[in-house]
Amino acid sequence: MKAFQNICRQLRSSKGFSIEPAPHVVFSTSSSLCGRKKKVNPYGEVDQEKYSDLVKSVLSFRGQAQTPESLFEEDALLYGPVSKCKAPKQDEEAGVPRNWFPLFNPEKSIKPNVTSDPAIPLKIPLQRGMIPSVTRVLQQTMTAEQIFYLERWKQRMILELGEDGFAEYTSNMFLQGKQFHEALESILSPQGTLKNRDENLESGYIQSVQHVLKDVSGVRALESAVQHEALKYVGLLDCVADYQGKLCVIDWKTSEKPKPFIRNTFDNPLQVVAYVGAINHDANYSFQVRCGLIVVAYKDGSPAHPHFMDAELCSQYWAKWLLRLEEYTKKEKSQNIQKPD
Repeated sequence: MKAFQNICRQLRSSKGFSIEPAPHVVFSTSSSLCGRKKKVNPYGEVDQEKYSDLVKSVLSFRGQAQTPESLFEEDALLYGPVSKCKAPKQDEEAGVPRNWFPLFNPEKSIKPNVTSDPAIPLKIPLQRGMIPSVTRVLQQTMTAEQIFYLERWKQRMILELGEDGFAEYTSNMFLQGKQFHEALESILSPQGTLKNRDENLESGYIQSVQHVLKDVSGVRALESAVQHEALKYVGLLDCVADYQGKLCVIDWKTSEKPKPFIRNTFDNPLQVVAYVGAINHDANYSFQVRCGLIVVAYKDGSPAHPHFMDAELCSQYWAKWLLRLEEYTKKEKSQNIQKPD
């Protein structure tokens, strides 16, 4: 070993003499490494000149400790300025209602009372008072995400139509929805004449729901008010009738865009299930409902999308409705406390 070291010293001290290392010679304690090819570094093939500015900009921040301000500056330099329009964070997963109340009423029969005349649907007028409506509860408890997208849609429409144009657009949409419901009431009511029904067929919305109306029978209520006597809320439902042999709360909706899935209907399932729960605990209704149906009609007459809600699905949405109702009650109490005497 000493002899080998002496030879190396003599070679290094010799002027003009250099040693070229042999790439195929490998010193290792393991024989398995012998003859193995040297790995090629993929980073060695990168075009250094092309990315030199980027590398310099990144390395320029290494001289000092990073701060939130320097991180923002670095991101702006590398990726451009941050967009001011931020989507809201996803709401936390819904919990369990604190004050649970059953959706179905064991004291009520599923079938309507035989003493009542099924040929005359109930049409109870809505008494507006201090009790909140289902619509108000849902509007006042919209999620941050719903508010964000609703406001973005509104601003986009105003940009396209102008303030006056948007006001006219919303007024026309409300009028069309009202006329659609009046036409359906005329068709489903036993008092409706054949002439009125033929005239209603001219509407694209009515043409859209024709295949659904064929499966609707035994109408029990039309444009009738409901009140949940225990949970203290009211509403005005569109229709209670048999759909394919199952008694349902039916909610008629209009839309300019296709809504082929129930998730596309936003809070409509909560509205329907709130009416189901109210009917089941309203003394004005001698029967109980276990299902719901959302029908989305289209102005161009294309086939409407019916979304059927069985008892199990209604129970799932009922829990969500109870949470929204609790949130509304909490907000109302907070606002009343803050109001001056």
